[in-house]
Amino acid sequence: MSALDSFLDFYLSVEPIIDILVTTAVLYAVYKIIAKTNTMQILRAGIVIFIVYVVAYVLHLNVLLWGMQKVAPALAIGLAIVFQPEIRKLLLNLGQMDWNPFASRTKHTYADAVIIAAETLSRKKKGMLVVFTRGTRLDSYIETGTRLDADISSALLVTIFSFETPLHDAACIVENGKIVAAGCFLPLSERFDIKKTFGTRHRAALGMSEQTDAVVLIVSEETGAMSLAYDGNFDYDLTTSQLTTTLNKLLDVTDKNKTIENTIDESTSIN
Repeated sequence: MSALDSFLDFYLSVEPIIDILVTTAVLYAVYKIIAKTNTMQILRAGIVIFIVYVVAYVLHLNVLLWGMQKVAPALAIGLAIVFQPEIRKLLLNLGQMDWNPFASRTKHTYADAVIIAAETLSRKKKGMLVVFTRGTRLDSYIETGTRLDADISSALLVTIFSFETPLHDAACIVENGKIVAAGCFLPLSERFDIKKTFGTRHRAALGMSEQTDAVVLIVSEETGAMSLAYDGNFDYDLTTSQLTTTLNKLLDVTDKNKTIENTIDESTSIN
């Protein structure tokens, strides 16, 4: 028996296991994407309709079955219209997802520089909006701003947000120890339960956290409060200690993986 035949025999013996493992991995990846959007509403609606159909079929409710079969095309179109924002977010996440699990990634070891800048701007009552990239790629948002690709430093961030420059009103996007772009426009949250005192920065930060898995740091121009938006949640008016702990946890920064790669180290605040 040739080596090829042996390999084929072995593959056929483990094919069901490989099939199950790959299918499970794909379903889990899709679930992770769906869970971070409002797409769960689509699944719930589909499950309810399916249950109604099964009950009607089992109980031989012919009139209900006939009605559901007739309205099924219109219902599908209606659901697509009603859930259009959720479908759009799901497709956007799928399109921007980094599907290469073996790609080398620089650890998020630059949080300290951003926190120093946030403290400085907070004292000066200057607004700040910084987006930290995690799994979802943010290319479509980066394109709305000015490309920098600059090594991150608190001095640069303070310069961008302290003065009346064309870039200070929008967001900086940070990725792999670089300020990739500044002056980027973010999507505003569509939620109605946001405090009326929150301005555009806070609504943009929350909107970004709803549509992507990014972490957004905000400094309020009115109060100087430092806050974080992530996974559709909002932590308002954090202390420096709370901000550091939460941000390091969200960006998976630990003492073990800290390096100074792609980062200008600054351990003191800027006056």
